Formats: sequence, C-alpha cells, structure tokens
Amino acid sequence: MSQKDKTIFACSKCGAQFPKWFGQCPECGTWGTVAEQSSANLKFRNEKLKTAPLAKVIDFDKVKSQNFSRIKTGIDEIDRVLGGGIVPGSLVLLGGAPGCGKSTLVLQVASQIIKLQVTSYKLQVLYVSGEESAEQIKLRLDRIGISGKNLQFLGETDIETICATIEKQRPILAIIDSIQTMHLDGLDSEAGSVNQVRSSTLKLLEVAKRINTTIFITGHVTKEGTVAGPKTLEHLVDTVLYLEGDPYHHFRLLRSVKNRFGTTNEVGVFDMQKEGLVEVKNPSEAFLVNRDPKISGSVVAPVIEGTRSFLVEIQALVARTAFGYPQRRCAGFDFNRLGHLIAVLSKRCGLGLGNQDVHINVVGGLKIFEPAADLACALAIASAFKNKPIEAEAAVFGEVGLGGEVRSVSWPAKRIKEAENLGFEKIIMPAGKIPTLNSKIKITQVKNLNEAIRFCNL
Repeated sequence: MSQKDKTIFACSKCGAQFPKWFGQCPECGTWGTVAEQSSANLKFRNEKLKTAPLAKVIDFDKVKSQNFSRIKTGIDEIDRVLGGGIVPGSLVLLGGAPGCGKSTLVLQVASQIIKLQVTSYKLQVLYVSGEESAEQIKLRLDRIGISGKNLQFLGETDIETICATIEKQRPILAIIDSIQTMHLDGLDSEAGSVNQVRSSTLKLLEVAKRINTTIFITGHVTKEGTVAGPKTLEHLVDTVLYLEGDPYHHFRLLRSVKNRFGTTNEVGVFDMQKEGLVEVKNPSEAFLVNRDPKISGSVVAPVIEGTRSFLVEIQALVARTAFGYPQRRCAGFDFNRLGHLIAVLSKRCGLGLGNQDVHINVVGGLKIFEPAADLACALAIASAFKNKPIEAEAAVFGEVGLGGEVRSVSWPAKRIKEAENLGFEKIIMPAGKIPTLNSKIKITQVKNLNEAIRFCNL
C-alpha cells in the first residue's frame, strides 16, 4: 500500500482515532465529529524515530535529594490536604460540581497568599477567568470580605496569551477559572473538548515548571463525578483535589485523589457561609448538632475520611409500604450496601422487611463509602423497625458480612478515641483484639448482627 493510500479517521471532539468512518464516535458518543484525516507523515515520523539520538541516563545514586519549600496558605484544612502547603511550580486541579464553591475557595487561597507579602515575586496573584467579568469577580470579593489589592485580573480564553502573560508577570499564584473555557488556536475542536482541555493543560504545565509559579486550575465534574473532559487530565497535573458536598447542605469536603508531593489520605472539612468557606475544626461536633437521641432509628458511627476520624449520625425510617413493591431510599449511603443489609436483616435476623419501606439518611449531607458504617446502618434499621431507640451514649462501627457476621475494620483506635472525645461512654465494635488505649470507655464486642441487636435490647 502506498503512503498516500494510508488514512485514518479521527474525532474532532475527543481525538480518538479509528480505521474506518463512524457516524457516532464510539469513545465520546458525539455525532458527526468523525472525519478522514491524512497520515502522510507517518513514514517520516517512523524514520525520524529510528534515527533519533540516544539520551543521557542518570544514576539515582548521584542525585541529591532536595526539600521543597512549601508556601503556607494560612488555611489549615487546605494545607493539610496539600501535604503541608503549596509547592512552588506545581499544577493543581480543583474539581467540583457547579456551585459547590470552587471559585470562592481559590479566591480565599489567593487572599491568604497575598497576605504573605513574598517579595521575590513580581506580582502576587493573577486571576484568569473565561466565565466571569472583572465586575462579577469583584462582587464575589466584596461578598466574602476579601480585598482586591495585589490581585490582578485577566479576562481571556486564549491559552497562548494566558501563558505569555503568566510568564511575563511571574506571580506567586495563577488561577485559571475554568479549564473548560480555555482554547488553543490551531485545533479544530471547540473549547471544553478533550483535545482542547488536554493541550491547554500541557501549556500551563510547561509554564509552571519553567518559571516556578504555582497554577490552580478549576474544572467542572460530570454526572458520574469525574472531571468534565478527558480523564487523562488528572494524569497531567501534580495534584487533584475534589470539593464535594450536597448543594442543599452547607458542609463541603475537600478531598485529595492525587498528590505528587504528599499523601492522598487527607480530607478538609468546610462550612459554606456568607463569608465563604469556613474551616470546621471539630467535624464530629458539627455533624451531631441538633441530634435527638430519644427517637428510634438514630445511631452514631465513627467514620474515617483520609486519616481523620469523626462521628456522623445515621438515621433510618421503616414504615409499611403503601404500594405493591417496597421502596428503598438512601441519602449519603451506598444503595447497593443498603440492599445487602436489608437482606441480611431479613434472612439472618428474622426481621420482616419484605413489606416495609426503608429510608436511610446520613445527616449533614456527608457521603459514606467505607463498609465500617454497615453495623450502625443495620442497627438503625432494626431500631426503626421495632420503634425502640438505641441508648444515646453508644457509638457503633463494624462491617457486616452476608452471613450476618460482624467483621473488623481499620483504625479502631482512632474511632474509639474520637467517640470518647465527644463524650460517648460505650462502643459496639467487632470481636477481636481490643486496641491498647488509656481510655475509660466501655467496649462491647459482637461476633454477629444478632448479638448486636440483643445487646441494644431491640
């Protein structure tokens, strides 16, 4: 086959390549974006690869270790998630649903950076927005009580112009809000597509490393909870942070899913208020406020987020169904695990839940993913079904298996210590080795779900 006969078909939306034409791109699902493209330079690229010079390799034994001088933001929850502060020259991606507070958070970081008065930089902070005007940003600054002094604004979407401005001004921190609005001339795809987002991020990465400026970029998330655009965007940046939270609740969690300069096992807790995102120093106390221990179906569970433990209230409501098929609803708890627990309670514990609607709610809008909350959720359902409250001084944790057995979970000492700090007097946990603690709290170990139900007098 001659060189001129070699063709490929590529999607202008996501950049995926195929050997034949499709009306709909199999990768991104967009219609009418797959078109034929010339590949006449394939042979040239292959020949160039064969004649490429050898690179010099480096022995790691001769490389000297260096300590990064981090810049403190003055916001302890953010510094904790970043691993101790901002690393100069890093590229940080902040993702989150629209309206969760991403822009507010980066403006608060900018305000704290400006207060540091780092004289080695020509400009303090540069805020680049492709979504809002300077007047709109100023309204947000006034609302959350932040001064605009030393905070420069650039309303631009051309990534080449933005990179040239950053390189000339050399700020301590540059903020790109958001990456989905940026575009690179020369690419046929529209702003927000895979090629545009990836190319724009690569340009920003080159500038950040070359002039040692930290760049924060914000990105929207899809319905599936991933950053809109390419998933490979997460592999290009140094740090990926997600701001999570129910839009109908005021609590926000800042979670790290990637960090080249620190651990990913940290989480920051914020309270969305009029003056912006306020740090929550004691999450357990905040999540248990207004709790009524006298009602049935309420259980407190110590959960682990990152390396922190805090207490949350799990509520259950069980009522006879008015339909032919019982309803199962949950907010903040995994729906599949709820079905698993209902089946175990019905089969192993003899609770007649087949004709009962079951509703589960994690108070405060928090989402629990770990199986350590299984036992608390199961006891909350049993308490609501029998309409008997569980004693208010007890905190519960443990994983429930299909046989009804209660299995051990990680970090039991942290969970017990946090419960004791909040004044709880009893712990219901899986059987096994009790962690060594200087604690007066009463620990009750259970082997299966039936034992836990009997202990709670349900």
